[in-house]
Parts: sequence; C-alpha cells; structure tokens
Amino acid sequence: MPERTAGLDVIMVSFQRVKQGKKIVDSRMSFAEAVSGTAAPLEVLKQLCLLDVCYYAFDGKLHQGQLVANKRLRGEIEGIFAMIKDIRFPVARVVPIVHYCWSDATSMADNNTSAFNYRFVAGTARLSCHAAGEAIDINPRQNPVVYASGTTLPPGAVYVPPALGAFFRGCPALDEFLSRGWKWGGEFTSVKDYHHFEKPR
Repeated sequence: MPERTAGLDVIMVSFQRVKQGKKIVDSRMSFAEAVSGTAAPLEVLKQLCLLDVCYYAFDGKLHQGQLVANKRLRGEIEGIFAMIKDIRFPVARVVPIVHYCWSDATSMADNNTSAFNYRFVAGTARLSCHAAGEAIDINPRQNPVVYASGTTLPPGAVYVPPALGAFFRGCPALDEFLSRGWKWGGEFTSVKDYHHFEKPR
C-alpha cells in the first residue's frame, strides 16, 4: 500500500508540472511576418530581432508572446521579462504591432504590449524611439498617457496605482527597468506616458 501511494504521488506531481508548463501562445510569427508592411528602411530592419517572451496575463495563466526590438537590447529585454514573469506582474498581451496594421492607437486600445513601430512622435516630425526598437509600451490601459488637461490615451483608460499591471514608484517591475538604465514615461515633465519605457544610447 505505501508503494502504491508513493507512485500516485509521483504521478500527481508529474501531472501538475505538465499542467503548469503549458503556455497560451498569443503570437507565433516569423520575423518577416512581424515587420511586413513597415516603412522602416533596410538599415533599421537589420538592427532588429524577434523575441519570444513569457508572462502571466490577467487570467492568471502563463502566456507566450513576441516583441520586435533592437538587437542590442535583446538580453536586457529577456532579463526584464523573466523577472516580470517570476513576480507574476500581469501583462495583458504581447503581439507585434503589425497585427494592428501598425496603428499605435489600435494596439493601445487592445491593451497590447509592443516595442518596434517605425513612426514619429505624435504631433512632431521626430522619429520615436520605437522606430529603432528601443522603446517598449506595456499595459496601456493600466498605464495610459495622461495629458495636463486630464485626457487619457487610450480613451477611457484610468491610471490607478497600485492596480494590478500598473507601474508606480516602488513597483518591482518598474525598479527592474530603472536599474538597467531605462527611462520611464511616468517621469516625463509635460505629458505623463506611464506605459512607456525607452533605453537611451
């Protein structure tokens, strides 16, 4: 009888590990698919890579998504997402922005996390850090852009720290970015861009 019980325990432990090891795949693109239709010149595309990242979503389940980012930041981004996964900081979804026809507004409205997008800073003729794959936007609905007027992007989003998935001072996920030299949009002086992180050269 003890032997049978021990065997059952082993089976149960094995089953739990398999169950916990399952991932919900949010994105499974090739690099060519992930940059299809971008206006970025070839010299920019050569600096990019496609990363698979794992994270716990708001459903409490382990997910796998993808980011297009600058090759020089690959190790840092992988390290940051490993930490985010370990502390179970929830991330809604991580899908290359080509899925949203390169629309930042549509991606934000869907609470999508993304990096590369060859675009200009809104209202300017200056290329965004996203154009070089050197910036990441995470959980836009929990971390919206907030203008001095009180208007938020995406529309209807509300910044309520320390809500799940929100960045705020003392948040371990934010501290991980800052410790690696990333700048946080929540510290911008004019418009607050709580979902935005960029890595200066």
